[in-house]
Formats: sequence, structure tokens, C-alpha cells
Amino acid sequence: MPDLSLLPPSAVVEGEDIRIGGCPLGEIASRFGTPAYVLDEQALRARAREYSGALSGRHPRSLVCFAAKAYPSASVISVLAEEGLGCDVVGAGELRIALAAGVAPGKIVMHGNAKTDQDIQAALDARIRYIVVDSFDEIDRIARLARERTPVLLRVNPGIDSPTHAALATGGAGAKFGVPVTQVPEAVARMRAVPAIDLQGLHVHLGSQILELEQFEAEVAMLASLERFGVYDLGGGLGARYVPQDAAPSVDQYAELLVTAAHRHLGEDIEILIEPGRSMVAQAGLTLYRVVTVKESARVHVAVDGGMGDNLEPSLYGQRFAPLVVGRWSADAVLADLVGRHCESGDVITPDVWLASPQVGDLVVVPVTGAYCFTMANNYNANLRPPVVLCAGGQARLAVRRETYADLFAREVGVPVPLGTP
Repeated sequence: MPDLSLLPPSAVVEGEDIRIGGCPLGEIASRFGTPAYVLDEQALRARAREYSGALSGRHPRSLVCFAAKAYPSASVISVLAEEGLGCDVVGAGELRIALAAGVAPGKIVMHGNAKTDQDIQAALDARIRYIVVDSFDEIDRIARLARERTPVLLRVNPGIDSPTHAALATGGAGAKFGVPVTQVPEAVARMRAVPAIDLQGLHVHLGSQILELEQFEAEVAMLASLERFGVYDLGGGLGARYVPQDAAPSVDQYAELLVTAAHRHLGEDIEILIEPGRSMVAQAGLTLYRVVTVKESARVHVAVDGGMGDNLEPSLYGQRFAPLVVGRWSADAVLADLVGRHCESGDVITPDVWLASPQVGDLVVVPVTGAYCFTMANNYNANLRPPVVLCAGGQARLAVRRETYADLFAREVGVPVPLGTP
């Protein structure tokens, strides 16, 4: 039988199919087509409660803000908002999505290394909880745009290198994010000289897909070397388990380390915010594909009807996945590259993976695609971005529809849409 440990907790084998949230994947593929993103709604809700309970149970003055960039869908974020989560957004676009999802402005934090006038004005208009200042230029922008006292945090670059992919590390000395520790006193003085800026605390974020908790202890210790404040946003970054051999810390372990470190280094009379993204949604999601062709040459290539148009993680970060051929539980496996349909040699979902006797038309499920795959979906080769399907209690519902060819022409000016374009 297949290893279901990477799929959402509701996953069960039923004959030659798998049920997620009580919904057979075969039926989902037939009804909504492939490729398709599938999310277990109850898994999302359970994870939100797990995070909230783990943090507030140890430190009541706290808030869990979902990192919207991990899954910027109002339909998905609304599920997390219903469970009481806040949202961390980057720019005016993600802010609009969070507000449309029903997130209270008082639970929204905006950061980003290059916030424009438009971004800051949107945050001011919405009266969000905190704007996270990332540079001296942003101090000047807020001073120019704000008409009343505006609560802000200062993002500190801790100069801590994290054991993750270079593109996912945001806390090293050479990163583009935050103000270097040595410049914090100057930034604090500048902000305190602006009547419209109400500096309430500090923000720090090390990166993404971090599997070693010691890094988080180090970031808190770094904050203790600076002036004390009443609010600390400790960012996110906890990694997810993508393949069976991965070992990811639990939410409980993560919260225990963070809160213990905060109490030891910063005191207990503080507000703590965290911004989980990947670890909140990754395992709740999967992607469904159909095999289009199987080609044997120097290597075996199993090509599906999606690829880097719906999952850029392998191309950008070298991330591996553990796909399953649905229904072929006892078939002999072949060592193959699971590849996409795009005109790019780098369009490989996972190389050198054992697949159970893949045949044209087979349904393939790729687990742990709940984070950043929807975010970075694109139109390479005029690819149509997949739908998002939420499953719960045996009911599958469309959260985001599949893109159409008419959508591809929607922003063209002076070019008529071809007749009959669906």
C-alpha cells in the first residue's frame, strides 16, 4: 500500500482511489479536470487551531498571522480567518486579498523590502495593525503620507545565515531585507522624531523551509541585544516535510522554543506575533495530474499535463516531491523523471523517482503542494492556471476556477479575442 504520510491526515485508500476530506481524487479529477490544486479544508482549520493554541497557550498576548504570500487566495485565507488568524501581507495587492477574505484590519501586518507610496497609503487607509518599516526611505514615506499616529514595527536584519536554499534565506548579512543591527539605533531615533510614527516594536524573519530550531533561538537572542520594546514579531520560516526522509519540527516544538526564548531574553510582558506560511498550508494541499506520455530513452520520462506552470518549486529551489500513481498500489515501480508539458528542459517536477508502472491516462498525485505553488502559477506556453478545490465532509467545492483562454486575452489592448474562445 502507498505511503500516505505526506498527504493530509484525512487521506485514506479506498480500492484503487484515495479520498481526501472524504472526496475521491478520481471524482475530483473527472469533475474539475487536471491539473488541479486540492486542499483539505479541515486540515487547514486544524492547523490554524494548532498554531493558535500552541502560541496562546504559552503566551496569551500573541497573534498568529498567516503569511499571505504562501497562498494568496481570498477563498483559502477566509478559512484561516474564520479560525481567528491574522494575516501578514506584502504590498497593496495582498492587503486587498486579506481584506476580501474577511481578515480584520486590526489583525493585519504589512511588510516588504520596497513598499511604494501606493502600498503604504493602502495600509494607512485600511488602518492595519502594524506597518513593518524595512528601510530609512520608508520612514520618509510614512512621514510624508501619514495624517495621524501610525503604529509601526522596525524590521531588523539579524545577520544570521539559515540552513535553507539561498533564495529562501532572508536574515543573512547580505539579504535585501531589514535594517542592519548596527543601524537600528539611528532608525529608531529617526522614527521617534516623526510625530506620525508610533514605533511599538521590532520584527525579524530568517527565511523559509527552516528545519533547525536553533536558528530561531538565535534570532530572539539577537533582539535582546537591542533596546527593549513591547511588541516583537518573530516572523515565520518553519519548514515542511516534502519527502518521507524529511524531519520537520512540530508546531508545538516550534512554539515552545520561541516562547521560552522570548521569555528568557525579552521578558513576559510583551506582545508576540508570528507569521507561519509554508508550515501552515503545505501539507493540506496536493496537485492532481494526468499522465500524457511515457517516453523511454536514456531516461524514462513520465510527462503529465502540468509542470512548472503550476509548480515552480523544483525549478527555483530544487525542491523534491514524492508523487504517487493513483490505483497502482502493487504494480512494479520504474525509476523515472516526472516531468511537465512545458517547452523547457528544467520543467521537472521530480527527477529519479520511483513510479508504479505509469501509463497514459493515469492519475498522479503530488503531495505537499499547498504552499507557494498556487502563488507562483504562471502562463508559460499560454498555460491555463489550475483551479483550487476545497474538500471537506465528502463535499468538493470550487474555490478558484480554472483560467480560460479568454482570460489570456483579457489584458490585451487592440487585439480582438478570437471567435469561439472559451
